[in-house]
Amino acid sequence: MAGPCSAQLRGETDTFTAALRTLVNNPQFSDVTFVVGREQQKVFAHRCVLACRCQAFQGMLSQGLAGSEDPPGSDPPHGPFILGNVQPEVFLAVVEFLYTNSVTLNSHIALEVLTSSVEYGLQDLCKLCIEFIKDTLSVEQVCEALQAAVTYGLADLQQHCLAFIEGCTMAAVRTQGFHELSDVVLAWVLRSDRLAVDELDLVQAVREWAHVSSAVLERPVPEVAALPVQELRLPLLAPSELATLESHNQQDLLIPVESIAAAWRSHALRKGSGVPSRLCRPRRGTRPRDHHRHLDPHTK
Repeated sequence: MAGPCSAQLRGETDTFTAALRTLVNNPQFSDVTFVVGREQQKVFAHRCVLACRCQAFQGMLSQGLAGSEDPPGSDPPHGPFILGNVQPEVFLAVVEFLYTNSVTLNSHIALEVLTSSVEYGLQDLCKLCIEFIKDTLSVEQVCEALQAAVTYGLADLQQHCLAFIEGCTMAAVRTQGFHELSDVVLAWVLRSDRLAVDELDLVQAVREWAHVSSAVLERPVPEVAALPVQELRLPLLAPSELATLESHNQQDLLIPVESIAAAWRSHALRKGSGVPSRLCRPRRGTRPRDHHRHLDPHTK
C-alpha cells in the first residue's frame, strides 16, 4: 500500500508581503522598541521577526540592554535600544527588508542603507542596494559610492563607479565626494588610462583635493598627497606648463622635487628615461603635445 503523498504549496506571496508590511513600525503587538537617530524617533518592531531574519539582531536582542541587571533566564527587555548613529529613514528601510524581503530606496539613503546592510550582514539587502545605486548613479554621488565600494570590498560596484568617472571625469573631480576620497582610492582612480581629463586639469584637481584633506586631517599637504601624486603623469606636460607647475609647487610642496626633476629629465633626453612607463602614457582626455611622440617607447 502506497504511503501518503505530501507537497509544499504556496499561496499568493504579494498578499503575504502586504500583510507583513502593515507590521513595520506598528506599535500593535510590538515587543521591542528602538530610539533612532538624533531625532530620537521611536521605531516599533517584533523581536521574533528581527531575530529570525538577522543574526546581528538576534545577538542584540538576546543580550538585552547593555548594563542590564536582569538575572539570567528573565524575560528579555523591550528596550528602548538606542541607535543614535543611523537615520530613522535608513533604519526603517532595513526593518522593511527584514519584514517583506523588499526595500524602498531613494538616492538620499541608498548608500547609508548599503552601509547598514554590510554592518548587519544582510547580503540580499546589499545586492538590492548595489543594483539600485548602479541604476541611479549620478555625478554628484559617484565618488561617494566608489569610496563605499572600496571600503566594503564590493568589486563589481567599484568597477562600475570607475567606468562612470572615466566617462565624466571633469565633472566628477568638482564634486564634494571627490574631495572626500581617501588617498588610497584617489591613487587607484589616477592609475586609469581612460580618465577623460587633461593632466594639467588633473594636477589642479589633486591639488584642491590635497588642500581639503590637509585641513580635515590636520596634516601637511605633502603628507596627505604622498600616494596620489605618484600617479600624476608629469612627463605629459609641455615645458612651459611644467615650469608654471614648478613655480606653483613652491607654495605648497604638493609634488616631490624628484618627480618634477624626472619630468624635466624626460624633456631633456626626449624620451621617458628614468620615469615609470605608466607615467608617460596619455590618458583618454590628454590634449596632444608635440613632445608626446618622444615618450612613446615604440617611436625610434
